[in-house]
Amino acid sequence: MTTVSVTGIFSERTIRRARLGSGLVIFIFVVLHLSNHAIGLISVAAADKAAHLFLAIWRNPLGTAIFYSSVLIHIALVLRAIYMRRSLVMPKGEMAQIVLGLMIPLLLMDHVIGTRIAHEFYGYIDDYETVVSSLWIRNPANGARQGLAVVAVWIHGCIGIHFWLRYRSWYPDFAPLMLALAILVPVLALLGFVEMGRTLADPSYQQSMTVSAYKEGVNTRYASNPDVHRQVAMIRAGLYGAFSASLLIVVVARARRKLKERLDQVAVNYPGGEVIRVPRGFSVLEASRLGGLPHYAVCGGKGQCSTCRVQILGDYESLPAPDKMEQTTLKRINAGPDVRLACQLRPNRDVAVAPLLVPAIEAALPANSQETSPGREREIAVLFVDIRHFTTLTETRLPFDVVFLLNRYFAIIGKAVEQSGGRLDKFIGDGAMALFGLNTAPEEACRQALNAAAAIVAEIEKLAAELADELALPLRIAIGIHTGPAVVGTMGYGRVRSMTAIGDTVNVASRLESAAKEFEAAIVISEPVANLSGADLSGIESREISVRGRALPLKVYVIPREKAAEPLEGKT
Repeated sequence: MTTVSVTGIFSERTIRRARLGSGLVIFIFVVLHLSNHAIGLISVAAADKAAHLFLAIWRNPLGTAIFYSSVLIHIALVLRAIYMRRSLVMPKGEMAQIVLGLMIPLLLMDHVIGTRIAHEFYGYIDDYETVVSSLWIRNPANGARQGLAVVAVWIHGCIGIHFWLRYRSWYPDFAPLMLALAILVPVLALLGFVEMGRTLADPSYQQSMTVSAYKEGVNTRYASNPDVHRQVAMIRAGLYGAFSASLLIVVVARARRKLKERLDQVAVNYPGGEVIRVPRGFSVLEASRLGGLPHYAVCGGKGQCSTCRVQILGDYESLPAPDKMEQTTLKRINAGPDVRLACQLRPNRDVAVAPLLVPAIEAALPANSQETSPGREREIAVLFVDIRHFTTLTETRLPFDVVFLLNRYFAIIGKAVEQSGGRLDKFIGDGAMALFGLNTAPEEACRQALNAAAAIVAEIEKLAAELADELALPLRIAIGIHTGPAVVGTMGYGRVRSMTAIGDTVNVASRLESAAKEFEAAIVISEPVANLSGADLSGIESREISVRGRALPLKVYVIPREKAAEPLEGKT
């Protein structure tokens, strides 16, 4: 029988998933609730009818258990996260999320007591007529408070959704639509509330409104019963007291730990001579933030990327060993034994480190310059193309003639890449690099790259025939295509910035383009490209070549010029 360890159940990854899962449940509840408010733009009656569906989902034993357990879990894990943070120095987005998260219970507790608890325990009928009348007519200050609560809850949830999705490959494409929805939902909800309030405050509506004797009797008994008011007051005091006590416990525990840690500190030494003393148990990333030193941490210090990695200068074996999550990340980047993740390394002694990715400090970027965005690892296909014997072809030609030839050549490449669904990355002399799969699956990326290569070869053949009488040698090109993981991001400085890719996949693709020249072939593709594309390579020669930096040889397919211009059809 398989057993699960307690440490596995309460691991950091499990806790993060629990916080995310509980947050998503609450966010779905809020989306449905605000959508119901927005229906108030039609009429109060329409909002009440729509509420039946909302209540059917959430006011049954299962929905109630899921929602309230999610609320308790989320609040508990947020308080735990605040305690676990060794330093409250953090990016503004994270700070805003935490502050809003702590405001929400204080803003919403009275609303929950006056609706859900009053309904469940005392039979209070909390339809839209009753609740909106209370907030708009009898207690407008409380209504304004609930409007502020709506904004706080929504912004807190949207920040959490953004942090969760920001490194998904599809997110940039859908971000504008999601931003539009993020603005529309709370605005429509508040407008629906305002419209219902104005309608209910209209004397003509009040005269025409018929209230059932049962509803009037139930709510009147609730409002006039002093025992009920005392019990509700006790519940209110208990909830506010429990939340305040929990927050106070966290604050006191942090203060006690900080006092204790002042006597037990370690020094983190940096290459620039900076020495930051932090309590034992702080991570190197927290030390950098506390000392005001720039330090990359794309994932927010959760160990899910390697941008915060540092090299240990000196004895690294006596430091705490990396946990499973850190080991996995370091293994993916083939890090040496002296490389650690700054967000996960909590030194137990004085240590000297050198950040391996140091953010460039650009005090004054030119206007309208593109800001650098952190890279994300993606599965892409990379195509390199180059003119063979370019120096010999152009050594006797005038400079303007060379420019004309290159522009014709670049136009062919650019058109073929774009029509195939790729992105032209850069021109390097007489060569070019193109990326495929930035918004598609790896299989489709490989097919796009092959189609682009075939189109390039076909058009270059036409250009060669056109310029045959002017060139000393026939115009020939060499293309290399490889697929795999690469880091894709905006890189450069000032105005000279562009989206590009780096990594082993790019290096191998460049090596395959050189191999095409060596083999006197038009195209050389790697075995992964052939497999993912489903190309029919019957009759195509295969070889194994050594690639610098790779221990094992790579199987490649060598496509001669005679077959390169024909699209490789998929296997049947």
